[in-house]
Amino acid sequence: MTTGRDKEQRREGQAGAVVILSGGLDSATCLGIACAEGHHVTALSFDYGQRHHRELAAAARLAAHYGVAHHIYELPFFRQLGGSALTDDAISVPTEGVDKAHIPSTYVPGRNLIFLSIATALAEVTRSEWIYIGVNALDYSGYPDCRPEFMDAFANVATVATRAGVEGMHIEVKTPLLHLTKGEIVARGTALLVPYEMTTSCYVGEEEACGVCDSCRLRLAGFAEAGRVDPIRYQLRAKN
Repeated sequence: MTTGRDKEQRREGQAGAVVILSGGLDSATCLGIACAEGHHVTALSFDYGQRHHRELAAAARLAAHYGVAHHIYELPFFRQLGGSALTDDAISVPTEGVDKAHIPSTYVPGRNLIFLSIATALAEVTRSEWIYIGVNALDYSGYPDCRPEFMDAFANVATVATRAGVEGMHIEVKTPLLHLTKGEIVARGTALLVPYEMTTSCYVGEEEACGVCDSCRLRLAGFAEAGRVDPIRYQLRAKN
């Protein structure tokens, strides 16, 4: 599905950027950064069989707010693969708190690898020079595909595996949040007037965020660190 200003002509000198947009706090901040940096943005979201579609609705709201084209691609095989609490209803969403010593059950095998591959293809088609992804290596849930090593390796692949790279149009993967704490992310987004009230981060996906899943805990801790109050509604505001 495609929405937004797909046929709008890019202004002269305005570089194209694909922003992977989940509808959560980090990806919304990336979208705000990309727009603030003057890029012609195409937002990219995925319906990959995740537990709920509230995040896709949030992504659509954000794309509309910023007035950018928005693509939603369906990847149903993630649910067929399973192996994650986000794509297999038989696996419970953990609520005990983040333990960086262990990869949590919410890790989705191959997700960022596949998302970035599709983003690279879209960047080629739209002749975009940048791909933004909101991965974070500090305050995160221990996912292996959020580490700097993976981002560096994929950036090399994107160069050698594409016609754009061979013909000299370098596609750069930008990770502006990679080395920021959640509090620093919230502070940066707040300064950019990112509408966090439009976002959702909860893994459970009820009308009100659960407040106790790993994603909610990290988000609440980030707002607390930044001295801000999270504008979305929670069933319970857990303290880490």
